Amino acid sequence: MTFRLKRGAAPRAWTIPRKGTKWVKRPAPGPHPQEQSVPLQIVLRDLLGVARSAREARILARQGSVRLDGRIVTDLDRGVGLMDTLSLAAPTDAHYRMVKNGRGKLVLVRIPSTEAGVKIGQVRRKHSLPSGRLAVTLHDGRNVRVAANVAYRVGDSLKIEVPGQKVVDHLKLAPGALAFVAGGSHVGQLARVDRVEVRNSSQPNLVHFAEGFSTTKEYVFVVGQKNPEVTIAEAIDR
Repeated sequence: MTFRLKRGAAPRAWTIPRKGTKWVKRPAPGPHPQEQSVPLQIVLRDLLGVARSAREARILARQGSVRLDGRIVTDLDRGVGLMDTLSLAAPTDAHYRMVKNGRGKLVLVRIPSTEAGVKIGQVRRKHSLPSGRLAVTLHDGRNVRVAANVAYRVGDSLKIEVPGQKVVDHLKLAPGALAFVAGGSHVGQLARVDRVEVRNSSQPNLVHFAEGFSTTKEYVFVVGQKNPEVTIAEAIDR
C-alpha cells in the first residue's frame, strides 16, 4: 500500500518546502497522529540530509543503520513524532530527539549518545489490569505496566528506557516543575509550572506558568525540576 499526500496538504508541523514535487510521503498509521509525526523517509532525506533520494534512504534503512527509540526500523513510512529518539549507525554515529521549535515545527536536536536510550513520555491514560497491576498509556501510544500503588497521574511524565520501557524517573506535573510547551502560542518554550487549574466543565484543564502565561494541560510535557532531564532546545528558530 502506498502512503502519499499532496505537498500543499502536508501538515504545517513538517519542515518541508511547500513548492516542489506534487506528492510527498504520508506517515503510516502508528503511535503518533499524522499531523504530529514526520515519515522516516522525509526525516532522513530532507531534515538530516543523510540520503539524497528515497532510494538512498531505503538502502540506509535496510542496512539496519537506523534506530527509532532503540529499535531497528526499516519501514520508511514509520512516523517520527514528539520526543522520539533517532540514532544513525557508523560512520555517522549521531543521535537526535524530535521536538518542536518556536514556530510549531517538528525539528531534530542533536543529543549525546548517553541519552539515546531514554525518552520522556506524557501520561495520557491509566487503567487497571486483571493481575492487579496498573498500566499507563503515554502520548506515543506505548503502554507501561507499573505497580498499583504508584501515584502516577494523567499529565505527569515518565522518563523511561527504550526499548525496554523500564521507568527511570517519575516527573510530576506540580508547582515548580520545569515543562516543555508542545503546542499553543508559546510552543517550543521551557517554562516553570505555577499551578494546574482543573475545570469542572467540558473545557480542557489549564496549566499556569510562573512566566505569566497559561496553556492547555495536554501541551505540557514535564521534563525535569531544576534542569531538563534530557536535551531540549528552547525556542529554536523563534
